[in-house]
Amino acid sequence: VQLVQSGGGLVQPGGSLRLSCAASGFTFSRYGMSWYRQAPGKERELVAYISTFGGATDYADSVKGRFTISRDNAKNTVYLQMNSLNADDTAVYYCKRVPGRREADYWGQGTQVTVSS
Repeated sequence: VQLVQSGGGLVQPGGSLRLSCAASGFTFSRYGMSWYRQAPGKERELVAYISTFGGATDYADSVKGRFTISRDNAKNTVYLQMNSLNADDTAVYYCKRVPGRREADYWGQGTQVTVSS
């Protein structure tokens, strides 16, 4: 199982970024996927979740209306579109495969998002 992230970087407040997470080594369409983030000195928190075929999504209250999670099962990729970014969104972002019963957690390598003027 591999989850390889791309995107991220430095953006000004109010700006947008899109993160990607390319999956391999498993049947992507059989798993829900999620994005987490961890800011300095804080615990890792769930940002967004998407079900196997995208029919269900869920978001942390802090990002609702600003972030959109999506997936392309033909490309084995999950995305996180982030709009109206602010300083509180600065964190390392991770994608994660939602584990099945008795399965291990698999995480992407993490990507830094910094919101600053």
